[in-house]
Amino acid sequence: MDILAGIKSTASLHPERIVMQTGPEKLTYGQLWERSGALASFLINEYKESKAPFAVFGHKSPWMLICFLACVRAGHAYCPLDISIPEGRLQDILATLPAGPVFMPVRADRISSGQRSLLDGCGRRILDEESLERLCAEPGDESSVCGSEVTGDETFYIIFTSGSTGRPKGVQISAACLNNFLDWSLTLDKAAGNGAVFLNQAPFSFDLSVMDLYTCLAAGGTLYCLEKSIQSEYRELMHALSESGAQVWVSTPSFADVCLADPSFTQALLPQLECFLFCGETLANKTAKRLLARFPKASVVNTYGPTESTVALTQVRITPEMAEASEPLPVGRVKPGSRIRIADEAGISLPDGEKGEIILLGNTVSTGYFEDPVRTGQSFFADPETGMRGYHTGDCGYLKDGMLYYCGRLDLQIKLHGYRMELEDIEANLCRLPHVRQAVVVPGWRQGKVTGLTGYLVLAPDEIHNENTVQELRLALSGLIPDYMIPKKLVILDRIPMTPNGKADRKALAGKTV
Repeated sequence: MDILAGIKSTASLHPERIVMQTGPEKLTYGQLWERSGALASFLINEYKESKAPFAVFGHKSPWMLICFLACVRAGHAYCPLDISIPEGRLQDILATLPAGPVFMPVRADRISSGQRSLLDGCGRRILDEESLERLCAEPGDESSVCGSEVTGDETFYIIFTSGSTGRPKGVQISAACLNNFLDWSLTLDKAAGNGAVFLNQAPFSFDLSVMDLYTCLAAGGTLYCLEKSIQSEYRELMHALSESGAQVWVSTPSFADVCLADPSFTQALLPQLECFLFCGETLANKTAKRLLARFPKASVVNTYGPTESTVALTQVRITPEMAEASEPLPVGRVKPGSRIRIADEAGISLPDGEKGEIILLGNTVSTGYFEDPVRTGQSFFADPETGMRGYHTGDCGYLKDGMLYYCGRLDLQIKLHGYRMELEDIEANLCRLPHVRQAVVVPGWRQGKVTGLTGYLVLAPDEIHNENTVQELRLALSGLIPDYMIPKKLVILDRIPMTPNGKADRKALAGKTV
């Protein structure tokens, strides 16, 4: 698969077909190719001395897609940043990226004053929607763009994920990784091959969106985006779903659970829906059973894979028999071009049925973390037997007759509401607060799924806390990390219990009654 060639072909054959719709905003394939080409031509002329990645800051505007393609057509990776990212994290990411422009296709009233101040003061050229419209109105030089595109092992996009040091890490996905992923993702359901309407739930800064966005583009389909404000209002959400005409649903299982709370969420609401594609967290048997009952015409496909493997690399179609089984649902068989190995702590491969670390090998494994050779060396490797790139996931699982079963994290990295995060990341940011001396974050579990987080804090000895202290801490923390990472409870303790070897006793904290 060559995704750029595929988009160009659709733009040529079906220039008036809608490629993306967000609310009333629509973009055609012809407009996408023409405008991204004009913007790419500008980038080539202005930034010919560098191939550095560029940041794209916004929320599901069709202009974001134009910017993504303009970057890669000009030979630059792009880094998607959603407006939900707080100032502290935005500052960390911009500090990691080399100097360069920031594309900002978003209205000023949709970003916070803090984000605006940060962007205004970051010393970078800001290309807002007005600037983009002006640049794209000028005809581009097709000859300068042709041959400049990102190809092969060159980085196509960078998505920043949670890091254990309190600083995010940028996962680099190459053009080859993305194209290899698309060769497979187009086969996940028959609806994906006929210009279908794909539903987009996740923000573009979350790698799940790659599954709907680029599989849709590869299929010559239409991406119907649900903005965050729509997702939080039941009535508006159900109306948007009924208007979408969606044939392929891509989301986290948690979002499906939200929708299932509404009795109207049935096949009658989405009569054309043919497939649910799930990734990002554990799909519960109960959720699968309810979907199969309410949507008898649709298949339910479970997938697995971290950001470092280009979204996902296993899949299984869930049958009613699987959903009724007592054991957790499988996450599927590995795609062509990839392999899975289950290993013990010494790295020795384990036989069928034995739990160990899930190690991924193959042609969609990331080339590493951006500007971070230390953490790249800790997690990625070249497999001596196959020559494939490999990645240590830190996930626990086992294989049974070629089918992978996911059993949670081996370390302190967890999934909550579809978002992957590292507990040390939250702890490090808690400790950045002025009066916090020590912090330990403990997940709450139910039926093998993380349901919430509790943060245990030790404050400075002279800090006097009262009934407002916790709320003040939560407010301060919201400026450093996204809302979905903020613990549901913050508990102030005199001291953190310790294990005999001097580590925080997380099991003791998990057993506390608060």
